[in-house]
Amino acid sequence: MAKVLVVTSGKGGVGKTTSTAALGAALAAMGQNVVVVDFDVGLRNLDLVMGAERRVVYDLINVVQGDAKLAQALIRDKRLDSLSLLPASQTRDKDALSEEGVDKVMAELREKFDWVICDSPAGIERGPTLAMRHADVAVVVTNPEVSSVRDSDRIIGLLDSKTLKAERGERMDKHLLLTRYDPARAERGEMLKVDDVLEILSIPLLGIIPESQEVLRASNLGTPVTLCNPASAPAKAYSDAARRLSGEPIAMAVPNDRRGLFGKLFGRRAA
Repeated sequence: MAKVLVVTSGKGGVGKTTSTAALGAALAAMGQNVVVVDFDVGLRNLDLVMGAERRVVYDLINVVQGDAKLAQALIRDKRLDSLSLLPASQTRDKDALSEEGVDKVMAELREKFDWVICDSPAGIERGPTLAMRHADVAVVVTNPEVSSVRDSDRIIGLLDSKTLKAERGERMDKHLLLTRYDPARAERGEMLKVDDVLEILSIPLLGIIPESQEVLRASNLGTPVTLCNPASAPAKAYSDAARRLSGEPIAMAVPNDRRGLFGKLFGRRAA
């Protein structure tokens, strides 16, 4: 039975889709059977980042509404046999998603995969709540800026109230993924430091993804950064984050900072 992970944030443009692709590819490279699901109906960018835009025939809406079977809509990655994509529709809107239809699709995906990674649209409305509804664990993606962190705080509230786990009175496992981090700019006060973000959000730190042109280059090439240039700093950071999701106690350090932060930051729990 799969573990369902939602990659979410309150603010757009923080790197959710990039992170979904990178984490999915990293987990698949570790031997896990992974599917990434695009819930951003109407925009549909995950297929671009995965390099599968020309292979989309059926999508999530088609499966939800019974116009296609799940097997017809799933796209297997050409680089990793254990990685698949369920794309979103580009011609419909979020109202085409029904709660009952999503329930059925997620139940099927749980039976077929080890990990189901849901790429949530930004915001706090219907689309994001449907994307997080079945999640066992959440990765909250934020940039080190006040508006992004504030919006992420609102998403944490939704995770604790709008999911099936919340309805059952169970605790949602939530992890913070800090993207586009530049320690030099943080020292100059041009962005929040890691400690500042953790103090505000109070959830465990999963990874720190450094600001890097490699992320943009990988997206433009249609390849998850963890496959495009595995030796790059962001690829290593995403791969380590994936290993932490799998339960490995991987030490963490701020990119370009020699101080080890494992004891100070990793495993920090919500207050």
